[in-house]
Amino acid sequence: MPAICSNSSLNFRGKMAEILPLLNNHHHQQEEDDELIVADKKSSRRIASLDVFRGLSIFLMVLVDYAGSSLPVIAHSPWNGLHLADFVMPLFLFAAGVSLAIVYKCPSLFLKQQKIENKYEATWKAIVRAVGLFLLGVFLQGGYLHGITSLTYGVDIERIRLLGILQRIAIGYIAAAVCEIWLSRQTCQKAAFFRNYMWHWCAVFFLSAIYIGLTYGLYVADWQFEDLNSFSSLVSENGSTIHTVTCSVRGDLGPACNAAGMIDRYVLGINHLYQKPVYRNLKECNISKGGQVPDSSPSWCYAPFEPEGILSSLTASAACIIGLQYGHILTELQGHRDRLCNWSLLSILLMILGSVLALIGIPLNKSLYTISYLLVTSAASGITFCALYLLVDVYGWRRVAFVLEWMGKHSLSIFILVTSNLIVIAIQGFYWKSPGNNIVSLFFSCWDFEHISSLRSP
Repeated sequence: MPAICSNSSLNFRGKMAEILPLLNNHHHQQEEDDELIVADKKSSRRIASLDVFRGLSIFLMVLVDYAGSSLPVIAHSPWNGLHLADFVMPLFLFAAGVSLAIVYKCPSLFLKQQKIENKYEATWKAIVRAVGLFLLGVFLQGGYLHGITSLTYGVDIERIRLLGILQRIAIGYIAAAVCEIWLSRQTCQKAAFFRNYMWHWCAVFFLSAIYIGLTYGLYVADWQFEDLNSFSSLVSENGSTIHTVTCSVRGDLGPACNAAGMIDRYVLGINHLYQKPVYRNLKECNISKGGQVPDSSPSWCYAPFEPEGILSSLTASAACIIGLQYGHILTELQGHRDRLCNWSLLSILLMILGSVLALIGIPLNKSLYTISYLLVTSAASGITFCALYLLVDVYGWRRVAFVLEWMGKHSLSIFILVTSNLIVIAIQGFYWKSPGNNIVSLFFSCWDFEHISSLRSP
């Protein structure tokens, strides 16, 4: 990979310094030099392709959550394998990593050192942002909001869901921020790109090593849980049943006896986990169209499981750090060709490595966020971002993607409105003659969707 700390790269020209098509850059070096001052003024502008990337992520989230029940091919894979919905969370984490690199972007490493000179203050600000995002996630997905079929609010504190989408992004964000603030090279040398952020890759390896050690090393004993016979976040008054799950194994990657589930049950408590895990769609559980698990199903089919759990947050954090490296390429390399070549090379390497791991027996699994899943989805995110950058920022197809760009600029607001079902409830308030004759009911009737009480976890 090319050096990023050479003297020729110290003057950061901004993303708009190269306004000509990719294949013609070498004919117009003088014109680019003449536009240096203008480019510096534009360097603080948003990266259009990153906004489009965020918008695409939020669009896919809405699509798979509302259409997944009718189109299983785009819904989450019940366990092993990849469906369209399984790419949503990695896209979010990737975007968070790229954004962090832009937040701490540097025309030179000297200016970067100035920007985060007070590392403790920078770390504190990152922690405050992460905590705020985490608490917002608990409010939105903890069970307080019950969805469009139950217009009530409130949740039993003993059953509130502690982890979720925004919580996972917050964890990945703080991990990547700590790497950027504390583990980045602070001296400008003619070094390879990998060497400048060697400790970031060491952090990825360290998190992955801990994940592998716990996943395959922890002994999972037999365990019991109480089925409250309720799919809502409120405690049922209809009694309960005690189920026993037989395990006594190590290194199991099935839904019943994996180490990730055991850690969450011990640390968080089983009542604070996601109550409707996607593995209920497996053939073994034989779930009905109404979402009920029959009595003949294995006991683990009734159990809660947290897809955004503690152990899988290690590899999810690694995904955010990988996204950070793509952001470094964006902020510290000048030419479109250099950026695209480095992104493509990194994506190909990650894809090959992830595919090899999948072939030798480490399954692609979103719920466990396995190493193969980490690498393949990070590569897919990189390829997607690379393609959007080429189309939007290089060839100027910005108008074509203006809707996605707008969604990307307001991604958090849209996430809040969709997750809380405020948009659906607002539309549902307009009806013809009777409340049942509204657009939302008509939409679900036409497409034969099941009523959605809350967004599924991407």
